[in-house]
Amino acid sequence: MELSTDIWVAALIRRAELSGAFATVGMKGDARAGSVLVKAVNQRTGEARLYAEATRGDGERVWMQPRPGEAERDLDQYAERARRIDPDLWLVEIEDSLGRHFLTEAVEGEGAPS
Repeated sequence: MELSTDIWVAALIRRAELSGAFATVGMKGDARAGSVLVKAVNQRTGEARLYAEATRGDGERVWMQPRPGEAERDLDQYAERARRIDPDLWLVEIEDSLGRHFLTEAVEGEGAPS
């Protein structure tokens, strides 16, 4: 059984905060089954990355970058467009001095989770 989205989001925020980052809910969606975007901002460089959850053919939950780029404004615009399509969407925003995302599941294009 998977966790409800609100509990999963709370755990991600807690994990980030315990590591010294600031994390908040930028958009709140359906508490039980909303999909999630995670925006990770590197406070030192100003670079941002956006991660979206996906499910592989084998059922494994993974994260991918749906929009390449590091301009936070562009990623925010992407999130707003996605929200218009899916009103149940959540956006978690994380600001960290190292730009970590704190996702524990696999992230496409990366080695071990941050």
